Amino acid sequence: MTTGRDRTELLLGRRTYEDLFSFWPNQTEQNPFTDTLNNTRKYVASRTLSEPLPWMTSTLLVGDAVDSVEGMKQQPGADLVILGSGELVRSLMSHNLMDEYTLLIHPLVLGSGRRLFSDEGSFEELQLTNSVTTTTGVVIATYRPAEATKPGGAVGL
Repeated sequence: MTTGRDRTELLLGRRTYEDLFSFWPNQTEQNPFTDTLNNTRKYVASRTLSEPLPWMTSTLLVGDAVDSVEGMKQQPGADLVILGSGELVRSLMSHNLMDEYTLLIHPLVLGSGRRLFSDEGSFEELQLTNSVTTTTGVVIATYRPAEATKPGGAVGL
């Protein structure tokens, strides 16, 4: 989700936070992702974790994640970027809190697994704003919610 602000902070669900924390703070090799992930402010949505969080620059969101994100979007500050965290993304999508989606589409058919866009939930038309294909065939596609009328007469974002 972006708002054109001058810096980026991370918004993570508990499972993604724990997965990233189990790996990145322990990296000793010079890697641009290590410094970025370790030093970027991280907000964590969780019903089971408690403060203090072990990974530096991490803050647990207090209360409902949707309410917290709505409040953060009203304040000046950084863009919020979500890595993974499908359950959190779906929750924010249902409250029209996603400003942009960057999807990495790999040339691989799994046949099963978790879906980001489920059959249940609201309809939202997306508009492609950018796409790049990597040398390995991964398509990096960026979408924004379209200014379209949704089924049932509700006006989009």
